[in-house]
Amino acid sequence: MHARMIRLRSVAALAVVLAAWSSGGGVVAQDQAAPRANANAAEVKVLQVAPNVYMLTGGGGNVTLQMEPATRPPRIPGTYIGGYGVLLVDSGVAAASDKIQAAVRQISAGPIRYIINTHIHPDHMGGNEILAKQLAGRGRGAAPPTILSHENMLLQLASPEGGAPRPPQGALPTDAYLDVKEIWFNGESIQVIHQPAAHTDSDSIVYFRKSDVISAGDIFSTTTYPIIDGQRNGGIQGIIDGLNRILDLAVPETNAEGGTRIIPGHGRLSDEADVVEYRNMVVIIRDRTRDLVNKGMTVEQVKAAKPSLDYDFRYGGASGRWTTEMFIEAIYKELKAATPAGPAPAGRASRTQTP
Repeated sequence: MHARMIRLRSVAALAVVLAAWSSGGGVVAQDQAAPRANANAAEVKVLQVAPNVYMLTGGGGNVTLQMEPATRPPRIPGTYIGGYGVLLVDSGVAAASDKIQAAVRQISAGPIRYIINTHIHPDHMGGNEILAKQLAGRGRGAAPPTILSHENMLLQLASPEGGAPRPPQGALPTDAYLDVKEIWFNGESIQVIHQPAAHTDSDSIVYFRKSDVISAGDIFSTTTYPIIDGQRNGGIQGIIDGLNRILDLAVPETNAEGGTRIIPGHGRLSDEADVVEYRNMVVIIRDRTRDLVNKGMTVEQVKAAKPSLDYDFRYGGASGRWTTEMFIEAIYKELKAATPAGPAPAGRASRTQTP
């Protein structure tokens, strides 16, 4: 995309409204302390990404919708009827469910058959229960949609830690997988791929093979540094591995532009070149931080050294849900824990060059 394709600006009010059952600590605690704009006030917008794949923005995390292209004229103007119904990747926040439902109905009158959750955070799965009820099939033989997630997400929701309340039964996944789940739906093969220890320990990448579209969840974002949920075993190396896996699946069209469409967890529609830039940024900051850790610096000294300075204007922030300092501290803790020997004295010079 870049100069050759129009860049789509992210919706300003990407909301994070937490349900009462959200567990404490980590990223969720930050969401509670400084939530994003109210999802009720946000406008859910629809962008067609491929003939039968759409991207919905503005209701929390980005939602991906897949349906079968219409085979006959619509009964309702502006409505397209698929053969098997609708598949959603993520469901946004609960407060935006009515607007997400309306956006879905702009595209298809078919019942929802699948909801695939990319991870556990409520801005991506908070609408599970409401959307499953609102958009389920009606009449004889109708069945509730399958809600699919990685096994770790299902177990964490079914048995919350720290005395957190259990979510309603209708919000829980009804199917889980371990490494890879393959689905054939609406004439298309879909792969749901687990990426361990990335944003969380339950991240899923969803690859629509015929449409050549990847739904990345919060492994990839165009609006912020990677959010690392340490309490759910997220880590910087898992983020890098996840970005590399997306790049393994993606194929550019010409001069590294276009080709596979990539829907981030938050932000604008992207392509392989965007993910390459993001991956390189994460690796550079990780390696700079590692160099400072190897010099024996404390976490405060590393923050003061600003290893992310040249990227802060684009991805950083001094307040809110996820700040630059939180990102650097998360990397520092991971690298410090992985250091096999004690650090060199703080005054010792190092020949390692900062990228």
